[in-house]
Amino acid sequence: MTVRIGIVTVSDRASRGEYEDRGGPAIHDELTKILTSPWEPVVRVIPDERDRIEATLIELVDRERCCLVVTTGGTGPATRDVTPEATEAVSEKLMPGFGELMRSVSLAFVPTAILSRQAAGIRGQALIVNLPGKPAAIHDCLMAVFPAIPYCVDLIEGPRLETDPACVQAFRPKG
Repeated sequence: MTVRIGIVTVSDRASRGEYEDRGGPAIHDELTKILTSPWEPVVRVIPDERDRIEATLIELVDRERCCLVVTTGGTGPATRDVTPEATEAVSEKLMPGFGELMRSVSLAFVPTAILSRQAAGIRGQALIVNLPGKPAAIHDCLMAVFPAIPYCVDLIEGPRLETDPACVQAFRPKG
C-alpha cells in the first residue's frame, strides 16, 4: 500500500511564482531519505492566507487521505505568518511536544529559534507538522521529530510508516 503524504509550502511569493520554492522540495528530499515505506507526495504551494491554509490542510487529510501533512513556512512572528493558527483551527488535538523539540534543536544553531512558532496537531487519522521555511532548518527539525512520527501515526490508526534506521531510528515500544 502506498502511503500519501502532504507537503505544503506556505509562501506568498512562491505561490505567485516570484520565488523558487525550496522548502517543499527540501521536505520531499528528506522524506525520500527517511522513509522505506512506499509513499506518494501530494504537493501544494499556497499563499500565506489562513483560510487557504485551513482549506488545504482539510483537503489533504479528509479528501486526499494523507496520513501525514508537513508544512513549511508561515511559522514566524510576521503579520502574515499564520500557519500555526490554521493548523490549530483544523486539528482535533494539539501535539505541543513537536514544536517544543523543534525550537530546542534549532536553538543550537540560531538564537532566533525562540521566534519560531512551529506547531503540530492531529486531524482524524493524520498528523500535521509545521516546519520552518529554510531548508537547513527543515532538515534539523525533521530529523529531531521524525523518530516519534511513525508511532504517532500508529496510535491514531494511520498506516504503518517504516524508516531507514541508518537515517532515522523510529521509536516503537517493544512487544
